[in-house]
Amino acid sequence: MELSAKKRLLLISGRAHPELAEEVAALLEVDLIDANLSDFANGEIYCKFAESVRGGDVFILQTHTGTADMSINDAIMEHLIMVDAAERASAKRTTVVAPFYGYARQDRKASGREPITAKLVADQFRVAGASRMVSVDLHSNQLQGFFEGPWDHLVAMPVLCDALGKLADDLVVVSPDAGRVKVAERYAQRLDADLAIVHKRRLPNQKNAVEAKDVVGDVDGKPCVLIDDMIDTGGTIVAAAELLKEKGASKVIAATTHGVFSGPAIERLENSCIEKVVVTNTLPLTRTIDKMEVVSIAPLIAAAIRGIFEDTSVSEIFGGGNYN
Repeated sequence: MELSAKKRLLLISGRAHPELAEEVAALLEVDLIDANLSDFANGEIYCKFAESVRGGDVFILQTHTGTADMSINDAIMEHLIMVDAAERASAKRTTVVAPFYGYARQDRKASGREPITAKLVADQFRVAGASRMVSVDLHSNQLQGFFEGPWDHLVAMPVLCDALGKLADDLVVVSPDAGRVKVAERYAQRLDADLAIVHKRRLPNQKNAVEAKDVVGDVDGKPCVLIDDMIDTGGTIVAAAELLKEKGASKVIAATTHGVFSGPAIERLENSCIEKVVVTNTLPLTRTIDKMEVVSIAPLIAAAIRGIFEDTSVSEIFGGGNYN
C-alpha cells in the first residue's frame, strides 16, 4: 500500500480579536475552523472544533487582551484550552499565535518575592501541547528563552515604517527611554533618520508614573517620531512628547505596535501635543480618535504562518531584523 502525506494548514481563532484572524485567513486563502467556544454558567470555557484537525498543521490565533466580554486572563485560558483540544484531537503540530503576548512585562524579578509570570505563561502553553510560539514585538527578546521550543519573533517595523515615511521628511526617531534605544536605532536606519533619546525616571512608589527629564540628540525644528512597543496608560509617551516640544520639535508623532490604551490613555493622547498616533491592530481597538492611524499587522502574521507551514525562513521576511 502506498500512502501519500498531504499537509493541511488549519487556522483557528479565539474570541479576543476575531477580526484580525479573519483578515489573516483571507490572506492565507483558508477558512477559519469554528472552535465552538462558549461559557458555562459558572464562567468555565467550553471548546469543540467543528471539524477534524487530525494530522494537520494547526495555528491557533488569540491575542491576549481584555474585551467587554472577557479579561486578559480569560483570553489566555481560552487560548490554552484550544491548544489542549488540538493536541487531544491528534494535530500533527500546534502553533500558538499570540500577536500580543500576555504578562510580557513581568519577565524578571525586579525585587524580592515577585513572580516571573511571563515564564509561567510560556510553561503553560508548553504543557498544553504547543510546539511553537509566534508573537509580535515582544517587550523583551529574552522571552523567547522562556519556551522550550521555537519562538518566532515578528516585528511591526515594516508596516509602521511604511506609514511613517508618508507623514514627514527629515524625521528624527526618538526612543522614549534608554531601554528602547536598540529598537529605535533599527527604525532610524530603515527611515534614514537621525536618532534621539529621552531620559526619564519612574516616580518612586507610583505605578505607571514617569517624569521625562532631558533629550539626548538634536530635535530643534525637526519632526520627531516616538517609537515604543506599546502604549498602555499613555503616561510615558505623552511626557516624552511634551519634552520634545519644549526642546523645539516642529511636530511629534507616536508609533507603537500594541495599542493597549488602558484607563486614561485615549484622553491623554487626545489632549496631548502628539499630532498623529500610528498603531497596528495586534489588539482590538474599541476606541479611536481622529489623530489615530491604524495599520494592519495581518500581512506579516500571514507571511510568518505561511513560512512556518512551508518550512521556509521566517526571519528572511524581516531581513533578519527581528532578532537584532
